[in-house]
Amino acid sequence: MGAFGQDIKYGIRMLLKSPGLSIVATVALALGIGANTAIFSVVNAVLLKPLPFPNSDALMRVYEKDQTRGLLRGAYSYPNFFDLREQNHVFEHVAAYHDGDFILTGRGEPVRISGGVVTADLFSVL
Repeated sequence: MGAFGQDIKYGIRMLLKSPGLSIVATVALALGIGANTAIFSVVNAVLLKPLPFPNSDALMRVYEKDQTRGLLRGAYSYPNFFDLREQNHVFEHVAAYHDGDFILTGRGEPVRISGGVVTADLFSVL
């Protein structure tokens, strides 16, 4: 324990000897640790944690390829979704949703809100 105490005293003396370098090093460490924590939080929430639904590993998202607009992950039109649901022999259930912004009007000023249009069976699927 004696050698460790001497090392701490030596470190403090060196930090006090050049305060400018000490401040720059401390700020650099703080920014690095903060950025690392923020990135890990996003990766953990998006990639590592499972979805908050039972049997979430069995959920799939299906896209439609839209060659006219060059989209590899286009949204299904409702007629195509109904055809997919009727001709489905693979999935246990098929549901659809479309998210977007909506304008809520009524009393007072109109308000923009985020929401979604879903099929009736979406919540039973989840």
